[in-house]
Amino acid sequence: MATDRPEIEIRGLHKSFGDNHVLRGIDLEIGRGEVVCVIGPSGSGKSTLLRCVNLLEEPNEGQVFVGGTEVTDLDVDIDAVRRRIGMVFQQFNLFPHVNVTENLTLPQRRVLRRDKAQAAAVARENLARVGLADKADAYPAQLSGGQQQRVAIARALSMGPAVMLFDEPTSALDPELVGDVLSVMRLLAAEGMTMMVVTHEMSFAREVADRVVFMDEGMIVEQGPAAQVVGDPQHERTRNFLNRILDPAAAAAPVAGSQDRLRKSVDEPSEE
Repeated sequence: MATDRPEIEIRGLHKSFGDNHVLRGIDLEIGRGEVVCVIGPSGSGKSTLLRCVNLLEEPNEGQVFVGGTEVTDLDVDIDAVRRRIGMVFQQFNLFPHVNVTENLTLPQRRVLRRDKAQAAAVARENLARVGLADKADAYPAQLSGGQQQRVAIARALSMGPAVMLFDEPTSALDPELVGDVLSVMRLLAAEGMTMMVVTHEMSFAREVADRVVFMDEGMIVEQGPAAQVVGDPQHERTRNFLNRILDPAAAAAPVAGSQDRLRKSVDEPSEE
């Protein structure tokens, strides 16, 4: 369960890319042990928000705290803060020229200064956690996309993070491979890992998230318990988005009808 002290705290966050104002004053807290899923249409600022948490993107205005340390402080040791944060991207970003074990041990040895034996032991433990103990000697090209993503999760876990950030971790996967990755994320949630997840997997958000945040046009439109936001959204913009995600055929029907009316108006002569 989350404690009163937030593990992640975001205050008045703004981010622009040129004239594109991507984040417009985001305020958000994530408690220790809490799982928060961030949903919303493409271009709403979800991934940018996630990347601001570990300063992969520098905000133009506002503050970000992780574990009580201000990430946005100009004097912060950002490398030390990032050691508390594991991040899993859409793409797996594995080293193709070394095997799975080395993909997990190299970051430990270079960043955490663990010796080879200790790093290998941690790698074995985390490969077992994600169900890939038998792939320790395989190379990334020998794995499916879902297996590569689970290796990426194991690599992040091997650094001993207090927080895990997931940026659409299943978006690059074939549909039949999504389930294995989500199962690993469910396990982490059950273990009490603090998680901030940008996702379009509504069933995962409803089942696993303590809270769902809906973003649109760089702002938080609605947030609350997963069952409420996904099952009974209060804001019209949230309802429209979820209708398109959960029932795309029904959501497209009015558009199709509008196109039919447009064709009819073009084909028929005007009465004027």
